[in-house]
Amino acid sequence: MPVGTVASVKGVPQDVLEELGVQILLNNTYHLYLRPGVDTVRKLGGVQKFMSWNKPILTDSGGFQVFSLSELRKINEDGVQFRSHLDGSLHFFSPENSIAAEIGLGADIIMAFDECTEFPAEHERTRKSMEMTLRWARRSRDYWHAHKHETPWYDEKTRQMGSPQYQALFGIVQGGMYADLRRESAERTVEIDFPGYAIGGLSVGEPREKTWEMVEATIPLLPKDKPRYVMGVGTPEEIVEYVRLGVDMMDCVLPTRAARHGLLFTSEGKVNIKNARHARDEAPLDPKCGCKVCARYSRAYLRHLYAANEVLAQVLNTVHNLAYYLDTMRRVRQAIQLGEFASSRSAV
Repeated sequence: MPVGTVASVKGVPQDVLEELGVQILLNNTYHLYLRPGVDTVRKLGGVQKFMSWNKPILTDSGGFQVFSLSELRKINEDGVQFRSHLDGSLHFFSPENSIAAEIGLGADIIMAFDECTEFPAEHERTRKSMEMTLRWARRSRDYWHAHKHETPWYDEKTRQMGSPQYQALFGIVQGGMYADLRRESAERTVEIDFPGYAIGGLSVGEPREKTWEMVEATIPLLPKDKPRYVMGVGTPEEIVEYVRLGVDMMDCVLPTRAARHGLLFTSEGKVNIKNARHARDEAPLDPKCGCKVCARYSRAYLRHLYAANEVLAQVLNTVHNLAYYLDTMRRVRQAIQLGEFASSRSAV
């Protein structure tokens, strides 16, 4: 899932995302809650209508963003009090009002409110955090069950006809960097019973090997007949291997953020377009890539745009990186359909 934090994938309009074959976008509840506000989005028909996107959207609960405001937040059993990074105003997220915000935004998939444990953290501190996430997960689910018909696009007539259209609420597995806590969290989150499950609290500063270890410990305990989502990963090579473990969904800011800094992913490895050696290179960025950037522009031109600080550099770089990630996943799906994925790493 490309990340469209504030209902926008930076620099890329929705029609280009459609051309790239994007199937689902991620939006951020924390940012949309602060600006333009949940009531505004609700009155405009929900986030899809607001951003003119007729395909699925997933919103995270805001827990990770609040976690990142370590000096601006206070956590207790009820929820998290935090100050806006925009103007310093005071706000409060509980499992109930976080889910209320996600219901109001109207995304197709919404996430339970959780506490993201910092890294490093002692085992006992991590256990307490995991236990609170489990209590918050149950509160999130209870509120969702009671209010899930309140989405801005919910049709009462449809409900009366016996085919309700509800958002799907995913539970989030926590447990820090301790495999025993991850396994316990997974088992107890599954007991609460959600339509889908996510593994959260990763990419918070831990080594990549530890991220892999936590996913590998957790995935087997999540139901195979429900979506399994790893939040905040990874490089193109990593996402292929996560699929091999059994992961269905992933999101990451890496392809868009790296693009804005001139780091591009290709079939020949990473390319730093800022490097002087590209200044007179007439070749496309990636001769094996079919995106419209590689079809039209040379490395020399892309390097020139970046050196000249042209906004177009960020746009074209982002389009290519998204295309590369999406093509990677298309190859994965094709290999799975052909029965070649599990047996051969060269199939992707």
